[in-house]
Amino acid sequence: MFKLDNKQALITGAGSGIGAAIAHAFAEAGATVWVTDRDEIGGNKTVEEIRKKGHQAHFLLLDVTDEATCIQSLNSVREEGPINILVNNAGIGHVGDLETTTGDNMDRLYQVNVKGVFNMMKAAIPFMLEQKTGNIVNMASIGGIVGVKNRLAYCMTKFAVVGLTKSTALDYAKRGIRVNCICPGRVETPFVKARLAEYDDPEKGYREMSSTQPIGRMAQPAEIAAAALYLASDEAGSVTGSCLSVDGGWSAG
Repeated sequence: MFKLDNKQALITGAGSGIGAAIAHAFAEAGATVWVTDRDEIGGNKTVEEIRKKGHQAHFLLLDVTDEATCIQSLNSVREEGPINILVNNAGIGHVGDLETTTGDNMDRLYQVNVKGVFNMMKAAIPFMLEQKTGNIVNMASIGGIVGVKNRLAYCMTKFAVVGLTKSTALDYAKRGIRVNCICPGRVETPFVKARLAEYDDPEKGYREMSSTQPIGRMAQPAEIAAAALYLASDEAGSVTGSCLSVDGGWSAG
């Protein structure tokens, strides 16, 4: 089950963390993976690691806020074959409430977290319609289904990703295209580890960040990748417009 043999998948923000884990999982499942990121060093590292395991991977430098570059990246994939899977993982965060969040903060997060997803979906849909098949997985967040303190701008963008996912799923449900999203809780990515290292007491910081998850820990990137692999697989053929929570029970109440 959950094989991706003979499929091509493009993953944004795959230079590290969740995106890199998804790239590895998809490659191991048989897909040819297109790793994209603004971080050329990180993206190429992901590709090298995948190739060392004997799997197929390519790197494309991509800024999801640049519409022309999004189109160009998908054209590159289409030249090699069908665009079977698009994973919109690239995103950024922000800490702040209404008083401390500026208009520039809001605009920056919107451009990456919302417009970036829109740009990639907009570029991919014509190819998927031509193929009469396609699969899009968007990375939302626990902050896209419940409010999170001091994450005003971030939550705004992730609620938008959920809405974009559901609306697009309905628009293309009868045309062979599935659209779903994943809503992770806190994930122990390299970025999070770096922030924890800055704490006076990193262990206390970890406990505080883990406390929002009833299971008592943060998720590992591979656990989010497993959810993406399921949604991208043919076994999830009846799943569209869904928001799969991988949040350690956070959204349960």
